[in-house]
Amino acid sequence: MNNRKTIGITLLVVGVILLIGSLAADAIGLGAAPGFGYRQIAGSVAGAVVAVFGFVYYSRK
Repeated sequence: MNNRKTIGITLLVVGVILLIGSLAADAIGLGAAPGFGYRQIAGSVAGAVVAVFGFVYYSRK
């Protein structure tokens, strides 16, 4: 039971970090080109999906 919660929290945190990093890539100097590119979109979607999956995995009994 405890292992499930740990995995869920880990996925949630990794997803949120990926989402924030993708959204702020230009602001922190990681963006390859000015504007919101396809890599940022893909990273944002992937981060959101991982975060939601982690939340669902954590909250299920």
